[in-house]
Amino acid sequence: MKRKAFRLTSILVVLLLVLTACSEDNKKDSKEENKDGAVKAGGSLVYARGADSVGLDPINVTDGESIRVTHAIFETLFEYDEKLELQPKLAESFETADDGLTWTIHLKNGIKFHDGTDFNADAVVFNFDRWMDPQNPYHIGDFTYYPFLYGGFKGEPNHKIEHVKAIDNSTVEIKLIEKTAPFISYLAIPMFGMASPAAIEKYNEKFIEHPVGTGPFEFESWTRNDKIVLKANENYYIEGQPLLDKIIFTVLPDNSARLNGLLSGEVDIIDGMNPSDADTVEANDSLKLVKRPSFNNGFMVFNTEKAPFDNVKVRQAINMAIDKKGLVDAFYNGYAEVAKNPIPPSLWGYNDDIVDYPYNPEDAKKLLVEAGYPDGFKTEIWAMSNPRPYMPQPLKTAEVIQANLQAIGIEAEIKTYEWATYLEKTGNGEHTMAMYGWTGVMADPDNFLSPNLSSTNTEKPASNRAFYKNEEFTSLLQQARETFDQEERIKLYKKAQEIFHEDAPWVTIAHTTPPIGLADYVEGFEAHPMENDNFAKIYLNK
Repeated sequence: MKRKAFRLTSILVVLLLVLTACSEDNKKDSKEENKDGAVKAGGSLVYARGADSVGLDPINVTDGESIRVTHAIFETLFEYDEKLELQPKLAESFETADDGLTWTIHLKNGIKFHDGTDFNADAVVFNFDRWMDPQNPYHIGDFTYYPFLYGGFKGEPNHKIEHVKAIDNSTVEIKLIEKTAPFISYLAIPMFGMASPAAIEKYNEKFIEHPVGTGPFEFESWTRNDKIVLKANENYYIEGQPLLDKIIFTVLPDNSARLNGLLSGEVDIIDGMNPSDADTVEANDSLKLVKRPSFNNGFMVFNTEKAPFDNVKVRQAINMAIDKKGLVDAFYNGYAEVAKNPIPPSLWGYNDDIVDYPYNPEDAKKLLVEAGYPDGFKTEIWAMSNPRPYMPQPLKTAEVIQANLQAIGIEAEIKTYEWATYLEKTGNGEHTMAMYGWTGVMADPDNFLSPNLSSTNTEKPASNRAFYKNEEFTSLLQQARETFDQEERIKLYKKAQEIFHEDAPWVTIAHTTPPIGLADYVEGFEAHPMENDNFAKIYLNK
């Protein structure tokens, strides 16, 4: 085994994304100092969002509203910075054996959880044991991300981890059963935030409401569908952080209500704006606008287990019936581009040779005839009730799709649910067609394709909400995971996108650059492409 420098010589090839600098998108440059020449600490930041978190145990959530909060409470062994470069966080460095199976993680020393207990190698092993072992007394929940990254849980035939063990107080050895090229990237995913073993033992099934991590902010309180309050971690190991005393994540489901809250000074940051409202923010001297770099995909899934969506010609027909450019022009106000692939164009491996389905209602009708539905059929379009970064106006989007489908003889009723219920029901496959989307948590195509489209992730509650099963497609994803040669991985992912295009399990709609509104006194905010915003650096200059 030989030591390798973290960022330069690791066999893990991390292809850095080149993102356009967003400084021109800010109405005012973010200041590092106040008028007195020093960063101003203290105060409470009110962040208004469209929906509440589902839970606060990171391993048991996948939705953005939960992750936004847990990211401030929990930290991972590695992380992606704002430029999507992989960096150590709770880890100091790593090394790997020449066979690519044994990974040794060296941890930072002197870090404590919010409850005062030590973060160390034993804590890492405790977390992995909880995640991977269904027999573990603290393995309570779905742990969705674990099986689709590691092939299943401990004891299942495709589980990819042989062991996780502490070598000493600050060294962890993880041995895999098969080569996994993006393995270190897995350890940067927010779902794998390190939790206090003592707190898990104390709260067990209630840990989802009593989170304890190592992050810059500690959990204080949660009033469901109202607000979550976090307070500063006064013993945080990074000197001078956090700067805020508190963060208050408040829920305002209506887009206009959030904008009014920002205009009145009741809230300090808003997301999920109506795109047209961004103009209002930009024109106001007391506010500023930031665009989040695009790293997402908004789409509509077909439940391929239900007729008629088990028929590829029906799915292709609907792809041709929907005016995607019209949707983007109408509801995104210049903050999106039309999507044709299941991964964003900013990510390596994107197949730009794919030619999107044209908007052609007449040809769509012909495909329906070939599929055996000359008179169309009745169905449903499910739409989330609250805005998402990849779909700022889901109900209006659904209404236009409803009209597009009516034009080819398909009558679609729109159904909607509160966000947590929506996730639960679609995960259980109750839908026919459903609006959905994804923001990447890892700068690797695997993160967009495997959770959402691999046939290994169709067991309910499923992350593959299309219940799409194509063994060739899934095999390509598996080959790409086991291949360390970057060019070969690119070829495999491009081929997978060709199969996706032909099978059409989704209607891809848009990749967005979501606008974020801030009061002009909010400083130090930098929009992370993955929405992993660093609240520890934010301060209020007022």
